[in-house]
Amino acid sequence: MTISLEQQIEELRAEMKNACDANDRRVIAAELELVLAELAAIEAEQDGRVSAEPPF
Repeated sequence: MTISLEQQIEELRAEMKNACDANDRRVIAAELELVLAELAAIEAEQDGRVSAEPPF
């Protein structure tokens, strides 16, 4: 799953680099931020820094 997320990150960065409109760049940047956060959460779970189990 992380490979597809990493590929999506690369694609979003390329899209943002080529975006002509400022509004398009903001939308792409927001989507990129979400994907980066998802990847960070997955990596934290894999490293054991956080638990995927609910606290109750």
